[in-house]
Amino acid sequence: MEMRYTGRFLFLVLFCIASGLWAQQKISGKVITGNELDLTPVLVVNISQGKSMLSDMSGKFEIEAKENDEIRFVKEGYYRVDKKITSEEMNSPLNIILKRMEIQIPEVKITYKPTGNLAKDNQHLNESRKLQSLKSDMEDYMRSPLNQPLPTNAISKTFTGHDFNAGQVNLFGVFNAVKKLAKPKVTKANYNETQDFLKKVKTQVNLNFLKKYGMDEEQIDTFLLYAEKTRSLAKRYRKDFQISVVEYELKIAFGEYSKMNKLEGTKE
Repeated sequence: MEMRYTGRFLFLVLFCIASGLWAQQKISGKVITGNELDLTPVLVVNISQGKSMLSDMSGKFEIEAKENDEIRFVKEGYYRVDKKITSEEMNSPLNIILKRMEIQIPEVKITYKPTGNLAKDNQHLNESRKLQSLKSDMEDYMRSPLNQPLPTNAISKTFTGHDFNAGQVNLFGVFNAVKKLAKPKVTKANYNETQDFLKKVKTQVNLNFLKKYGMDEEQIDTFLLYAEKTRSLAKRYRKDFQISVVEYELKIAFGEYSKMNKLEGTKE
């Protein structure tokens, strides 16, 4: 009798362990940008489960996911990558390559080819007196006050059909209005608000990535003041404090700060 109860107890323990392992499946890997000097993190989002995390400064990441989940990788200045997880990829690390966005430079066409004759080239490039006078008259006209009322830009009701939206509530407009009211207005932070915000950052945000670079408390405070000044953190996030967003902003600021101060991380 005692052996039977012991066997049931062991079965329940093994079942709970297996269920926990199944529920906490994770994938890991590294995001490669092709630029070793780019130390800013990458935002990794599990679209299927609504979870997100930031990669470390070397691009390594780990996030909860299961087979067929859609994972998105986002980085400022790069094309985003969407990845659907297969069964084979659940047991092996992922290598994600982000490509930098191209900067389009507008084409400039030169229609006139200079002859080398200054008198002739100057005559072609300079505006004629008649054109200059016309532009001057146009500027005076545009700046002068209106003498007559502007016509209303509307179609007569005679030519319009029945308005089926009359008397109906625009739910989409109401939702947007409520959303705007719920979001706090961005205003400039005073000295006390800025100090309170920085204290909140030090107590709630994980700053271990700074300590890996051998930074003490005084150096961390110096960096936080730099990040606040360059990224306007207190102004933008003191009323809507989200830890993951503030941490992402700090890591972006640290990418530039480490280049300026030639910081090197400690080897683990």
